[in-house]
Amino acid sequence: MTLRIAAVQAEASTGEVDHNIATVVDFIQRASADKVDVIVFPEAFVTGYDDAAFTGPFPASAELNWLDPVQHAVNGTGLLVVLNTALDRGGSSTLTDIVLAPGRAPVLAYDKQHLYDSERRWFTAGDHGCSLSAGGLKLGLSVCYDANFPEHAAAAAANGAIVYINSGAYFPGGEHRRDLHYAARALDNGMYVVFSGLIGGTNQFIGGSAVFNPLGQRIAHVPTAEGMAVADIDPDLVSRIRSEQRMWADRRVGLGEYEHH
Repeated sequence: MTLRIAAVQAEASTGEVDHNIATVVDFIQRASADKVDVIVFPEAFVTGYDDAAFTGPFPASAELNWLDPVQHAVNGTGLLVVLNTALDRGGSSTLTDIVLAPGRAPVLAYDKQHLYDSERRWFTAGDHGCSLSAGGLKLGLSVCYDANFPEHAAAAAANGAIVYINSGAYFPGGEHRRDLHYAARALDNGMYVVFSGLIGGTNQFIGGSAVFNPLGQRIAHVPTAEGMAVADIDPDLVSRIRSEQRMWADRRVGLGEYEHH
């Protein structure tokens, strides 16, 4: 059994929540026509990502009716959506992955755990990881800087995830680090990695949305323009790669004490 997943690459309009939500709905419809099962959006896509957007106000977690158009599209298409936004938690703010599934209330699933230096002015870091199930497969969630830390993807894999999803926003000059990190997380853990990146905006984000297979090879890619990187997730390939590339099975939980001579 395979799962078709799409990583969106698009520009978010600063502070224009309704406009960005309309863009989300459009991408959901386009993905449905391509028989996609799961669609992932970039970091802070609902609000946009820059200082002007982050001064707020943010969409509120206490009342989620601003998500109604997305939920309506989800109910009509059957897609599962991972949508990242700056979120007013009532007393704090987070960069949150919201998961929307047909016939269910939206779930505030995951708050970014590793905040980039400039984000610490605005946001509180999450305190736990999160995975979700789609088509019988487990997907681990992450947001941008999370993927710079090998242990974050490893924790998702240890929890049973065979796909590591990342919503991100990379600044100009970050191309090499971006592609290296996601390929490495895939190879390290014998898992698929799905990256959805912002483009444009005041920060001139560079996109690079892609899907990497369990060998760390890029199998779908949106270079610069808007679009979707679409790929089929094959759990049998994960099993085969993990049996051949033994890093995951041979990993030692503890390495003992270091000696100094």
